[in-house]
Amino acid sequence: MISVTSSQLSAWLALFIYPFTRILALVASAPILGNRQIPARVKIGLSLLLTFIIAPTLPVQPGIEPASAMGLFVLLQQLLAGLAMGFTMRLIFTAVEMSGDIAGMQMGLGFASFYDPQHATYTPVIAQFLGIIAALAFLGLNGHLTMLAALSESFHAFPISAAAPPATALHTLAAWGGSIFVYALQLSMPLIGALLITNMALGILARSAPQLNVFAVGFPVTLATGFAALALSLTYLLPLLDGITHSSLETAMSIMRQLGK
Repeated sequence: MISVTSSQLSAWLALFIYPFTRILALVASAPILGNRQIPARVKIGLSLLLTFIIAPTLPVQPGIEPASAMGLFVLLQQLLAGLAMGFTMRLIFTAVEMSGDIAGMQMGLGFASFYDPQHATYTPVIAQFLGIIAALAFLGLNGHLTMLAALSESFHAFPISAAAPPATALHTLAAWGGSIFVYALQLSMPLIGALLITNMALGILARSAPQLNVFAVGFPVTLATGFAALALSLTYLLPLLDGITHSSLETAMSIMRQLGK
């Protein structure tokens, strides 16, 4: 007869529950995988599958009782680590959507919005269009697979332990959050430049021909120029998204290494 003691059962549970917490937090907060349209059962099932694959490859974990106070602290630590990685990757799409919001305001399409099921809110049409393009490019560049590979490496950079994480990791995460404004401006700069030249030309035209109704002519001209600049800039969007994705992964691993110090 096989007998299992409570200490052995607790040790087996600890080997599973700690990595599962980090993986589930990443899956719930990461782009594409954390979409609200994906059922919660699918996310939990994917997290279980990844845990069964990753857990046997992890280093030996300390024998911490999951139901103890120290075990709850480790669970909270793993939850925050997974959320930090997912938040770091999600900022890529936030920067793209912000650039679309800026471009839509410059084109005069700030009033045009569609319902976004991913964020359960209304977003400008240009922002939603660029978000879809960014999601397809992310999948085409195998960004989801690279993200899962970084998740597996994070357990070696930040192993499961009861040590208190340093505050420098939070500073790195906050600094990366501020970089979305830089990337959003870089993505929308070609369209902003083209529309600035167009508005200057319309201003000169209004001064030279006062009888011309600039409001009736300027809106279709601005729209046409904006769509033309957007179509031309899409060919340069993929390399920039690739660079942002790699920067995001490097930032996520840097945060994990700082947490592991």
